[in-house]
Amino acid sequence: MSYGRASRRRFTLLAAPAAAVALALTLSACGSGGTTGGGGDTNFVTGNGGISTSAKGERADAPKLDGESLDGEKLDLADYKGKIIVLNVWGSWCAPCRLESKYFNKVAKETKDQGVQFVGINTRDPERAQAISFEKDFKVTYPSFYDKTGRLLLRFPKGTLKLQSIPSTVVIDRDGKLAARFVGPVDDTNLHKMIDPLIAEK
Repeated sequence: MSYGRASRRRFTLLAAPAAAVALALTLSACGSGGTTGGGGDTNFVTGNGGISTSAKGERADAPKLDGESLDGEKLDLADYKGKIIVLNVWGSWCAPCRLESKYFNKVAKETKDQGVQFVGINTRDPERAQAISFEKDFKVTYPSFYDKTGRLLLRFPKGTLKLQSIPSTVVIDRDGKLAARFVGPVDDTNLHKMIDPLIAEK
């Protein structure tokens, strides 16, 4: 084998892992998976189904979230104190967010009378109009923060949410503690797995 061929082969072998890493990062940019590990400062433990939970008594405080809704109205998570809050981070540009929207609408209606409030965090949409059109198209009935730059996500404890992991869902218990998380698109079955145990808590 000539030196030139050996050099080219060595370059190809070195480049392959780098290409694989780049591809993985590209795929994860819009929540292509739900299997991230446990959570830094949150005491989350990830189960086989990709749902991360934290035991009662070990949960971290949810951050204070306040700002504007997509309609420009004041929106403050403190107004839902005492409720179980389901926070979904989404963007109108994100295909998996479109797929999961029907499940959020369905479970939001099913759990409304059980003290559960759904709230969205719209992020990385350069204009509100795009996000508002998304909500109209998919008949979203609950409010969403408009968080264009992801500043609200930075308020969460380490290991909870990442700007590049869209969609993501976090559930806050009645005491304002971070109780469950799912990274990636979620269906109605997994939403109930996250919410129902909290409804049953006394």
